[in-house]
Amino acid sequence: MTRTVAVHLTVNGAAATISVEPRTTLTDALRNELRLTGTHLGCEHGVCGACTVIVDGAAVRSCLMLAVQAEGRDVRTVESLGDAAHLGPLQLAFRKHHALQCGFCTPGILTTAHALLSEEPDADEDRIRDVISGNLCRCTGYIPIVAAIMEARSAYLGVQAEAAQ
Repeated sequence: MTRTVAVHLTVNGAAATISVEPRTTLTDALRNELRLTGTHLGCEHGVCGACTVIVDGAAVRSCLMLAVQAEGRDVRTVESLGDAAHLGPLQLAFRKHHALQCGFCTPGILTTAHALLSEEPDADEDRIRDVISGNLCRCTGYIPIVAAIMEARSAYLGVQAEAAQ
């Protein structure tokens, strides 16, 4: 008999309870239990960055985190950044700059960039390149990706200014 554990967490702003085996990764729980398939599973070793989600404001490799470790935590996936009808600033910039091709790595890059710009909306090009260096893209050069993130900074500066007031 397989033992399951109830995990209570917040996912994309909504309370959620999932029942998982203790060995279930956060990636698998998001995809299989909550049907949030934007988080991709690539290398399963934390190297490629395709599985990156935001946990309590920090970019995290969800393939290396067990779902039970998300108990009581705030998890944000790429789905929280916008939808087809209302793209977020990073998504709009990626579309404008053609910063994707196959799209497999894109959710991880978007969540990584969102975590960065939420904390450092004035990050310069070198900082952006350093932070996304852990996200592997095999289809496109990083030039349009960096250009898109650079363009999206202004939207994050506005959000940070509003929060300060």
